[in-house]
Amino acid sequence: MEHARIHKPAPTQPPPHLLDYEATVAQFSWVQAAALLDGLPGGAGLNMAYEAVDRHVKHGRGHRTAIRWLGKNGERQSLSYTELARASNQFANALEGLGVLPGERVFVLMGRLPELYVAVLGALKARCVVSPLFSAFGPEPIVTRAEMGDARVLVTTPELYQRKVRDLRERLPGLKHVIVVGAVPADEPGVHPWGALVSAASTRYTMAPTDPESTALLHFTSGTTGRPKGVEHAHAAVLAHAVTGRYALDLHDGDVFWCTADPGWVTGTSYGILAPLVCGVTNVVVEAEFDAQTWYGVLQSERVTVWYTAPTAIRMMMKLGADALKGVDLSALRFMASVGEPLNPEAVVWGLEAFGLPFHDNWWQTETGGIMVSNYAAMDIKPGSMGKPLPGITAAVVRRLADGCLELIDAPDVDGELALKTPWPSMMRAYLHEDERYRKCFVDGWYLTGDLAHRDADGYYWFVGRADDVIKSSGHLIGPFEVESALMEHPAVAEAGVIGLPDPMAGEVVKAFVALKPGYEAGEPLRRELLGHARKRLGAAVAPKQIDFRDNLPKTRSGKIMRRLLKARELGLPEGDLSTLESDEKKGGST
Repeated sequence: MEHARIHKPAPTQPPPHLLDYEATVAQFSWVQAAALLDGLPGGAGLNMAYEAVDRHVKHGRGHRTAIRWLGKNGERQSLSYTELARASNQFANALEGLGVLPGERVFVLMGRLPELYVAVLGALKARCVVSPLFSAFGPEPIVTRAEMGDARVLVTTPELYQRKVRDLRERLPGLKHVIVVGAVPADEPGVHPWGALVSAASTRYTMAPTDPESTALLHFTSGTTGRPKGVEHAHAAVLAHAVTGRYALDLHDGDVFWCTADPGWVTGTSYGILAPLVCGVTNVVVEAEFDAQTWYGVLQSERVTVWYTAPTAIRMMMKLGADALKGVDLSALRFMASVGEPLNPEAVVWGLEAFGLPFHDNWWQTETGGIMVSNYAAMDIKPGSMGKPLPGITAAVVRRLADGCLELIDAPDVDGELALKTPWPSMMRAYLHEDERYRKCFVDGWYLTGDLAHRDADGYYWFVGRADDVIKSSGHLIGPFEVESALMEHPAVAEAGVIGLPDPMAGEVVKAFVALKPGYEAGEPLRRELLGHARKRLGAAVAPKQIDFRDNLPKTRSGKIMRRLLKARELGLPEGDLSTLESDEKKGGST
């Protein structure tokens, strides 16, 4: 199958790191790539925060700007690498002063404030496990994750603590300390003001030996059943951040980089904190949420050279049209990339029209810890393709056989499951408390991604769809079970089934189907009440946008709601195998 190409532009300054893809792949080894990093002094192991911050100070680059923060009300703050090293040292000392031990979990819940970045790096220095949370989550998703992760410390703001954690804190007996950036609630045990605790701590800190395989990060990603999955990553993942920052995002000395993702998602941690700092560039942080004109202003005023954003934002910018960019000086911008969901081919082409540059799509997962498949700066782009595997990553399209083994699909343009040859540095090391689930992801030395794809004759990979029911909306992964559970907390709801529906802006939007208990009447007032209930419990990013009422929901004989059947009927698709369908199931009308 032949696909349209966007040919690589004329050579730029500086030339791309990955000029010859085939030669680089043939010569690459992770062992040799480790020379990009220092390791802790005296051979004391490998620590993410040291590689991201202190290494640059040691090599005389401490004066460079590490973080340039733009507040939503016009405030500005810059932190050099030296200043970031000292501030993160203070946070590490503050944790030790509280008696927090290596391996204990520090959860960070706040918007994109400077203290978030200081806390993440300081906790990594103290060898704690860091878990950033999305601040727009409702109380239930936040406390569920902190409960699963046995949070020992929570770093947050007064508003978020009072609105989303305080009333549910009895569910978190292990939460000993809450560090608040702002005014501390009066007479609250274990609640500490950032200013008195952190700002008063010493700016000198010596990192203890750190095993590269010790856990550094805990990210939560939703599954189709049960609670969210806690994905554990080791300090060794920082090597993948260094390599992908160079090859996939083409970061060079002197670059001004902006990743628009929130650190509450893995992209915002791996590429909104770690990769740019490891590569020693200036990392722009914008507190405000998406607004096209504001974003264009940031690109212009901050002279952003490399921009990493999401398809949802690109589609919203497309809706405004290229005319909105007239008069905006984007002469500094040389590379644009996209992640979070497959990027529509028309969005790649639109980038050329609006910005004079194409968007370079790439693919990875929370479980992979870093970019695995990418469109590179010097490589022709086939709009709609994920690109080619990163040097050091072996990808394949496979078919699972009845005996549990795998069959590699060599023929081009044949759909199968995308698989990655293990290991690589940023590969997840565990699912929190779910060893069996983790083991099932690996067969015959391959990690099975659960995503369907095919490879064309030129070696480009193309995303086909997800093999499970996880909903991807505006770059957020949403587990249907979590939404269903929140809906069923309402006294009117007997059953709930949740699916994702295609949406031109968000990729997918959440739709819920609800069966009511006797005595409740379906109608617009109850629909509004349920939508409000879900938004309060889950937050606007996760809550359903639509709710339909059904007399009952399609279920298997064992009682499991068949989401795929709900989706097929909603979209008019083939219903597939109904052999496990409950025999007396009725389709039921919707209102």
